[in-house]
Amino acid sequence: MLTTFIVGFVFSFLGSIPPGSINLSVIQLSLDNRLRAALRFALAAAIIEFPYALIAVQFEGLITSSPWIVDNFRLLTAIVMLTLGMINIISHTKTKTGKIQQELKKSGFRKGVLISILNPLAIPFWIGVTAFLNHQQWIHLPHLNGILIYVLGISAGTFALLALLALLAHRLGSLARENRLVNLIPGMIFILLGLYALAQYFNLT
Repeated sequence: MLTTFIVGFVFSFLGSIPPGSINLSVIQLSLDNRLRAALRFALAAAIIEFPYALIAVQFEGLITSSPWIVDNFRLLTAIVMLTLGMINIISHTKTKTGKIQQELKKSGFRKGVLISILNPLAIPFWIGVTAFLNHQQWIHLPHLNGILIYVLGISAGTFALLALLALLAHRLGSLARENRLVNLIPGMIFILLGLYALAQYFNLT
């Protein structure tokens, strides 16, 4: 059981490193000098990761046998990334923001729940990783208890990486806040990731 937890933790920690809507949002909150909100965001993301990973494990065989579902996830990913990128850039170029956006800024947890739910990469990612780990015989999940331990490790790994990013970004925040252009970087990366996902969907890469 401990090995299953550690494997889930390690792969979740490593899988959360590449730039994406979740970790970039955590970094953005910390750069805006809202460390507590960033940690609440990380907690929310870890909580949402649990059911997503659980769904991926339970329906691994069914979903991997339907490539068109993965393609639809790529298209949805592109739409979400582009939308988040535009919202991020607009929010830092306008002096006034809407009521909903202000409420999300106040509560890192609510923002974490919203963005995590809209993150379609979690399910196909964990389908692929779980299939790989099963093939390598690094995990064995014949019973529900083993699956829950594995998914719990995934959630813990997600929180650990996001919390680490939040702390590191907070340490660098004083430098970043002096340069307004730095605040636009996450939004620009969102857009680039969205365009890349869109290119993948249309087989341009």
